[in-house]
Amino acid sequence: MMTSFGKSNISKKSGKIFVFSAASGAGKTTLINYLRETIPNLVYSISATTRAPRNGEKNGVHYFFLSEAEFKQGISKGEFAEWAVVHGHYYGTPRKFIDETVLSGKNIVMDIDVVGKKKFDVLYPHAVGIFIIPPSMKVLRQRLVDRKTDSEKTITVRIENAIKEIEFAKKEGKYEYIVINDDIEKTKSEITEIVKKEISSL
Repeated sequence: MMTSFGKSNISKKSGKIFVFSAASGAGKTTLINYLRETIPNLVYSISATTRAPRNGEKNGVHYFFLSEAEFKQGISKGEFAEWAVVHGHYYGTPRKFIDETVLSGKNIVMDIDVVGKKKFDVLYPHAVGIFIIPPSMKVLRQRLVDRKTDSEKTITVRIENAIKEIEFAKKEGKYEYIVINDDIEKTKSEITEIVKKEISSL
């Protein structure tokens, strides 16, 4: 099913992989959840992590929870399509889950940042990249303020990171679609049309 350190054996005839990237506050999570509810046979990719489960989180449902030793062993065996250390914890995308899902004929949707997407494309060049951007940084800032979950300092950092991520995506990313989320209902329709069109082209 999977060859360590080599490209995936997934072909264009298998189910499709959709990779979403976006700056925080651009609406990516809302859009992915909408797709999962409305499009049949669209599976959400489960990531692996070394952080402890939060209340209500289940292994194999929300994340694959691994020890640091297990995660590092997976890295050495080439078991992750991409991985990174975030706030002291390892996070990664297991290749086995992706391969088994797509080879079974189902389509998969993923949430990966712009740097992880570049690594992911080395192994899965047929993945369809969809980058969600806000209409402007002013709008993005207001959305982050309206969420009332971050301090002003955190919001400023998120805005700075968003600018860097958009620049990176445009210069080094492989995104077949760049969608401006200026109205969430309009954007839901737009990404649904994109995903359905890509699936029908199999």
